[in-house]
Amino acid sequence: MAVLTGAGSRALYTMTFPLMGGEAVIRFVEGRGQARAEQAGRAAVREARRIEAKYSRYAAQSVVSEINARAGRGPVPVDDETAFLIQSALDLGTWTGGRFDPTVGVLRKAWDFRKARVPSRGELDALLPLVDARSVVLCHGAVELLREGMELDLGGVGKEYAVDRATERLREAGVESAVVNFLGDVRTLGCRGDGQPWVVGVQDPRDRARCRFSIRVGTGAGVATSGDYERGFELAGVRYHHLLDATTGYPARGLASVTVVAPTAFAAGQLSTAAFLLGPEEGLRLLAERSGVEGALVTESGAVLATPGMARISSLAC
Repeated sequence: MAVLTGAGSRALYTMTFPLMGGEAVIRFVEGRGQARAEQAGRAAVREARRIEAKYSRYAAQSVVSEINARAGRGPVPVDDETAFLIQSALDLGTWTGGRFDPTVGVLRKAWDFRKARVPSRGELDALLPLVDARSVVLCHGAVELLREGMELDLGGVGKEYAVDRATERLREAGVESAVVNFLGDVRTLGCRGDGQPWVVGVQDPRDRARCRFSIRVGTGAGVATSGDYERGFELAGVRYHHLLDATTGYPARGLASVTVVAPTAFAAGQLSTAAFLLGPEEGLRLLAERSGVEGALVTESGAVLATPGMARISSLAC
């Protein structure tokens, strides 16, 4: 833990640590001394790592790995937290007309975004029968994948959930001012130590060294961005990325990134993913219909579409 800024008895602390294949950063203001700051920071980090260990499909002992290993062989008992995340992923599929599907991860057997190779239609067609949210049965404290070979992936909801839970741990420890950033998904608690709102920069999807616009985040808000630049490659002038349309097996088209501001990081993450998969017109309509939500969509051509309220909280001239 490092002390970035001192102001009398109050100081701005920062913690940086690896999480979910990337970098997590927690910044918070604490005026009760180094020991209390370290206690609060450790609680937040423990919570983030707990969620990663519990839900990562790459961790052999995770509940997701247990569910996948039992695919086609019967139900697996799950706790309320796990049931909530699975149901949230299924709801996201409903919002998008099936474009999002929590069983789409099996397509990674055909897609390897570290290599500039596009799988054939036949490769994808062989796997698509295993991408079927209707074959995820969640009831009576258990979940079952009905067909052998199916795989559940909670990556579409888990990271933002971890952001909110880590922020809650800070609040429980008495922290009143914080910003939690896990791989670009953000949650704020209170204002900055100087009374000004936290400012979140949004990366240009075509120039990762450039900030496309900034957002002034009020107290207790979440910001999430879904973009085609996180994992992917370009081939013959076409961008192929990891945000797959589960109805086709190919990357969603029309948008380069979607940024959403909502009351929680979890809500912002769900809506940014849904809007990205729905495309420019349907995606903007989805955000405009949600109360307490603002968003900006950057199209593949570089145009920006935004909800009316984004002009009040960002550097965009909407």
